[in-house]
Amino acid sequence: MNNTIKQVSYTTTNTYETLNKLTGKTKNIWLVFHGIGYLSKFFLRYFDELNADENFIIAPQAPSKYYLKNTYKHVGASWLTKENTDMETNNIYNYLNAVLAQEKLPEQCNLIILGFSQGVSIALRYSAFSQIPCSKLVLYAGGIPNELKKHHFDHLKNTKVISVIGDKDEYLSPERLREERHKLISLFGQNIHYINFNGGHEVRKEIINQI
Repeated sequence: MNNTIKQVSYTTTNTYETLNKLTGKTKNIWLVFHGIGYLSKFFLRYFDELNADENFIIAPQAPSKYYLKNTYKHVGASWLTKENTDMETNNIYNYLNAVLAQEKLPEQCNLIILGFSQGVSIALRYSAFSQIPCSKLVLYAGGIPNELKKHHFDHLKNTKVISVIGDKDEYLSPERLREERHKLISLFGQNIHYINFNGGHEVRKEIINQI
């Protein structure tokens, strides 16, 4: 075979979902990244017990959609794969920049960035890229990209970093858990608040409410 990989740029469109209204009463703005196999509209259900007047939630949509299982009924989505990762990551950055530009977030509100599962890598990468300050960075049951270093997060010196993990998470073996905690400490030092719960790889509303 004598194939050649080529590249082309074009304009594309993607959706995102919001919950509640952004008003003068809003205190907290959440930027939340779902895990693999989710759609943003379903991920928002985990945030529907928050005070609607005080919390405005933005759920970006992972761009790569696919049918779950082999019934061709339910659709999920993925943020990135190992294929063309750098290019796809830049596409996601452009998309997220457009989302935030459209929403025109007021500076007086607390910004909470949360990633679940695969969404943790997107939350961390976008935070490092955008250098947007936030009051809380929530890393919920996900892996930390190896390329990220401590200096990428110098803008988060006043940020509360929260790690959430279920004690029965099937994707976190004891070895993997030690590795991820080592990476977490290498990025943020001791400025980490740990929330551990009795459960698996799942989002718990009571933990979202607690945050």
